[in-house]
Amino acid sequence: MRKVAIVAGGEAKAGKRAASWRDLVQEAGKAMFEDADNMSPKDVDSIFVGAAQPERFAFLSYVAALVAEHIGVIPRKVLARTELACVSGQAAVRYAWNCVATGMSDIAVAIGVEKMYPPDMAEAQTSMACVLDREWDGINAFSAPPFFAVTAQRHMYEFGTTEEQMALVSVKNHHYSSMNPIAHLRKEVTVEAVLRSPVVAPPLNLFDCCPMTDGSAGVILVPAEDAKKYTDTPMYPIGSGQCAIGNVINNLASLTEWVPLKLAAKEAWRTAKITEDDVEIAEVHDCFTISEIMEYEGLGFCETGKGGKFIEDGEPYIGGKVAVNPSGGIMGCGHPLGATSIYHTIEILKQFRGDVDDGRYVKDANIGIQHSLSGAANQHSIIVYSREPR
Repeated sequence: MRKVAIVAGGEAKAGKRAASWRDLVQEAGKAMFEDADNMSPKDVDSIFVGAAQPERFAFLSYVAALVAEHIGVIPRKVLARTELACVSGQAAVRYAWNCVATGMSDIAVAIGVEKMYPPDMAEAQTSMACVLDREWDGINAFSAPPFFAVTAQRHMYEFGTTEEQMALVSVKNHHYSSMNPIAHLRKEVTVEAVLRSPVVAPPLNLFDCCPMTDGSAGVILVPAEDAKKYTDTPMYPIGSGQCAIGNVINNLASLTEWVPLKLAAKEAWRTAKITEDDVEIAEVHDCFTISEIMEYEGLGFCETGKGGKFIEDGEPYIGGKVAVNPSGGIMGCGHPLGATSIYHTIEILKQFRGDVDDGRYVKDANIGIQHSLSGAANQHSIIVYSREPR
């Protein structure tokens, strides 16, 4: 098994874009190749495309070959699309990493794309409901906001978590996204504004929820021994973990303790040969404010039930115990399903390079993680990254 490096990353501006699905691919692809020295599309032999629902959002199905054509790559070894709802992009990175590590590929691209603004927003919302089991949870009106609202209600009941504590997650992440040029929402919010924003599913208000977003982002992976041919500042995946328990909501292990996250984290720390205390940057899946609070707990940054106190004490800010979502997270940057994980991967790469605004720079960080979840928080995936090869 070869060690692997990420040597370049490129992003399309996230948001409600007039750009088509194809336009987003080309925007991210162009930025990605411009970020690499001594490399052109003809050097790439494999492509992995993270895309959750192009069939419904963009009326496209056979997208891997389309992406290859639009970024000028002739895949000669591996071509695939990865679909795992919100983890689709990380799955693309994971498979590219494995193919380069095994020698099946020598230079691989992992690129995520989602176009989530069709002409009719009702159509987009109906499409989002496909992520949960429509025949079981769907008939009980469980799309993402109601599910995470029930999760928040239960967490509040069991542990005393407050709406104000959840609002602090939104305040933090919008603070950082206001300094991120690719973010969907580049504006600050206050606790009062979060609490006064329109109710979506009690206790979650509009500013407790991430926006639907168009976006695309891609990274290039090569054998670690070749990394310095393409950049002076590569980043190295050094460990990972993934776990799923159940699918329909009544088969989940728990509402208030995300057991698959704890198991995925345990495996990630084991394979990376680190502990949770070594993590300096955590780009986590804050689709709703309650999600980030529960991720503090599941990742071991604080005890179960103490996530609200963790944000209240300022621990997930830069300068606290661990910098959580210095990009602005999903809450501020948006959530283009297939691309989100790769946006966050590039954020860690830029942090390691020092290529971010001073106000959200985690100075001298060496270990970062990218975490994503899917569905009813039944599946969690983590990749651990290092500034230095290990």
